[in-house]
Amino acid sequence: MAIISYLGIVKLESVTDIKKFVDAEMVEFEKKFKQSMKSNVALLDRVTHYIIKRKGKQLRPMFVFISAKMFGPVQEATYVGASLIELLHTATLVHDDVVDDSFERRGFFSLNALWKNKIAVLVGDFLLSKGLILSVNHNEFDQLRIVTSAVQQMSEGELLQMEKARKLNITEEVYYEIIRQKTAVLLASCCACGAASQKQSKEVIEQMRLFGELTGMAFQIKDDLFDYGAGKDIGKPTGIDIRERKMTLPLIYTLNNVDRATKRSIINTVKNDNEDTKKVKEVIDLVIKNGGIKYATEKMHTYKNKALEVIKPFPDSDAKKALEFLVNYTVEREK
Repeated sequence: MAIISYLGIVKLESVTDIKKFVDAEMVEFEKKFKQSMKSNVALLDRVTHYIIKRKGKQLRPMFVFISAKMFGPVQEATYVGASLIELLHTATLVHDDVVDDSFERRGFFSLNALWKNKIAVLVGDFLLSKGLILSVNHNEFDQLRIVTSAVQQMSEGELLQMEKARKLNITEEVYYEIIRQKTAVLLASCCACGAASQKQSKEVIEQMRLFGELTGMAFQIKDDLFDYGAGKDIGKPTGIDIRERKMTLPLIYTLNNVDRATKRSIINTVKNDNEDTKKVKEVIDLVIKNGGIKYATEKMHTYKNKALEVIKPFPDSDAKKALEFLVNYTVEREK
């Protein structure tokens, strides 16, 4: 995948190329983000140092900076927004690991695995408070409103999924609402904060928020497809979502398009035999056979195309082309 930019970027083929576009901003962000996590408590500093050293691809701050650059040079307020999002998001991940009793994240031990639940929960609370203080100290109340609303919706989405998972009665509409709240709202807040940091109008901020939300929807559907082997680096289907009784789009579509006996068999496997590798594979094969992968892929591209339409009216620029690349990357990535 390559995109030739309108103004100056010669070639974009990977997230690494996008990072070069915001390299100076990301270097400065790393310093500011590290500083924002400082504490007088030695234990906290050890834990936060561990967090910083194991950050992922950092797509979220990249979306903040590129969205801001759509409207001019990055401002100090943009760094505040990027740090705010990373602080609050990291806090939710720490708490999620405790809730899920998970001892691993991105191939490394989770905080609760190393320091136990009590410390992990308190560190999550500390990060939340740091995000609130950061935004208040810089008078960035619009960005604080955007991000705290996202955190609220993420919690609601998680609870909605838990509620529905008990009965396995998630409709396609409910699925979209769950992934919107759990995943898409955070990406939406990144893009909205980027615009808000440039003091754009409410209409423009809403446009960027919608762009981020649609991109986030496509991103999550792509993640769900990986469970069925839809990626070169994945190779064989994993069936992890089925084992965790997660009702994703390929499975929901299949349940709506098979006969009653097959539907009952699938539900029984998800409910009672989700640790049986052979039966999980049978469900995966049924999903593939009945067009679940094809349907979810089409929906993913629908969201991608809608996202591209949202930013189409904005003037052509390197930042716009970078955002277009990232939208395409969300659906074409292999892991």
